[in-house]
Amino acid sequence: MSENTQNAASAKEEKQYVHLPYFGLPKLVPYVKPHLKIIIGMVLLCLLAGVIDIILPLFQQYAINHYVGESTLDTIGWFIGLYLLILLIQTAGNTYSSYLGGQIEMYITRDMRRASFNHLQTLSFSYYNQNSVGYIHSRIMSDTNRIGGLVSWSLMDGVWNMSYIVGTIVAMLLINWKLALLVLVIVPITSVASAYFQGKLVKYNRRVRELNSQISGNFNEGITGAKTTKTLVAEERMNEDFNKTSREMTRTAVKTSHFRQLFVGTISFASYLAVALVLWRGGYITMNGLMLIGTLSVFTTYAMNMMEPIQWVVRAISDLVTVQVNVERFTRLMETESDVADSPEVIEKYGDAFHPKKENWEPLHGDVEFRDVSFMYPDGDEYVLEHFNLKVPQGTNVAIVGETGAGKSTLVNLVCRFFEPTSGQILIDGRDARERSQLWLHSNIGYVLQTPHLFSGTVRENLLYGRPDATQEEIEAAVKAVSAEGIIERMDKGYDSDVGEGGDLLSTGEKQLLSFARAILADPRIFVLDEATSSIDTVTEKLIQDAINKLMKGRTSFVIAHRLSTIRQADVILVVKDGKIIEQGRHRDLMRQKGYYYNLYTRQFQEETMQQISV
Repeated sequence: MSENTQNAASAKEEKQYVHLPYFGLPKLVPYVKPHLKIIIGMVLLCLLAGVIDIILPLFQQYAINHYVGESTLDTIGWFIGLYLLILLIQTAGNTYSSYLGGQIEMYITRDMRRASFNHLQTLSFSYYNQNSVGYIHSRIMSDTNRIGGLVSWSLMDGVWNMSYIVGTIVAMLLINWKLALLVLVIVPITSVASAYFQGKLVKYNRRVRELNSQISGNFNEGITGAKTTKTLVAEERMNEDFNKTSREMTRTAVKTSHFRQLFVGTISFASYLAVALVLWRGGYITMNGLMLIGTLSVFTTYAMNMMEPIQWVVRAISDLVTVQVNVERFTRLMETESDVADSPEVIEKYGDAFHPKKENWEPLHGDVEFRDVSFMYPDGDEYVLEHFNLKVPQGTNVAIVGETGAGKSTLVNLVCRFFEPTSGQILIDGRDARERSQLWLHSNIGYVLQTPHLFSGTVRENLLYGRPDATQEEIEAAVKAVSAEGIIERMDKGYDSDVGEGGDLLSTGEKQLLSFARAILADPRIFVLDEATSSIDTVTEKLIQDAINKLMKGRTSFVIAHRLSTIRQADVILVVKDGKIIEQGRHRDLMRQKGYYYNLYTRQFQEETMQQISV
């Protein structure tokens, strides 16, 4: 899924959820509830801050009416002391409420990320086939950040602003209700103007984000595809695409800035208009002796300060609509159910991925049987397998061959229970695989991928993923078995050398050898090799092949073959074409048939011979 597609999907999601009045917030209760005490404490401190902000102008009223109006300084000591005390309380309250707000944001974001990361570990391969890494990463990082900020800082600002608006209106009505009503006439005008401008700003800001993502994508393509760009002489086209997007972003950003400044100017005008009305009407009342000058001063302060909280409320509603999309996307991830899941009875006996009950795990021998299996991918509309039957006794070596995209990986994915059969059964040691836990099965499978993956960390840490309790002698034996000791010797710190992110400090062949060693160290009963030697030179492949032949004795193995010459000794060869098993048997039997396998083998043999001659 491209970034542009994801941005369009995000915009569509924002429109889709605007009509929901509760903004999806009840779905956050499980993550908010554990921190309710901290949230209540923050809310109370924000209410206190709002009350103090309403009280402080009353000191101004008293000072003008009493000390200036009556030309006296009596009680000035008490006045200053009380004023400083309230300021001290306000400062302490604001500081501690900010501290609590930071705690709330960090705790809720942490809990949501933990929950989402753990949930992702339980989802089947089909989820990752249908969703890109960037899309999933955005759900975990960006959405949780927005939600954490909503529950903490937005809640804090909301409590203060609402308490200040309500308190200010009450205070003005109590002091002089007629003058208060005159000020409140400005409120609807300010609200309507804020709603209009905020709607425009949300629209333009969204477009700026989309264009910024496109520019980031252009940078990424320009850097990672620099060699391809030069070989295709596509510099001018890449430059035109970048400039076009950059110009549109500049125009949109300038337009956004203009609307923002117009918005600020409108709110400022409303504030000054409110002050002008107070001074006009309040001055007339004061001149007639019906109001003291200090009271007029308080009204002026309230009238000016009230406009900013009103502006915030309008903006907050727009923000809630935007954050609602984040809430819905996050909860949709958490509510996604895996296509492959253990039943409650299985979990009760064998445990789950995070709480295994290994004491109940039976030993796995390696008998595998496909019994009338039909399979269709969750997002597909055609059967990949139909009424397929195959018995694989313990210790059998099964090779799966076919052209690229033929569907070879489907069979091993079903054996590993990365997908469930649409109908039929896959039996492991004579029992339906669904009668025992996924973790039990996966713990007994050694899977080496065509594209090797190493985790960030040291060589030793990567090898121990296969078996955390392995000794140094066992680690060295596994490395030696796949002829990878030379890699360790060349590295500065040996087994304690860092492999980089994703193993980027190593070549593809070196990563593949360490992946082999990791699988062997796990001592699995079932081996799956998914074109695992395609990234290794032929000399090393021969060494590994000899080692594998020894290690696989007594173990069941499924080999997706890249070079057909390596699987001639397989007990059974399955030939896959267009997702169907079209031939099966031993090498010599398939060659006698002179069918699809025969043509595939002879064509590859001729290609390899021609390559050797040209060399």
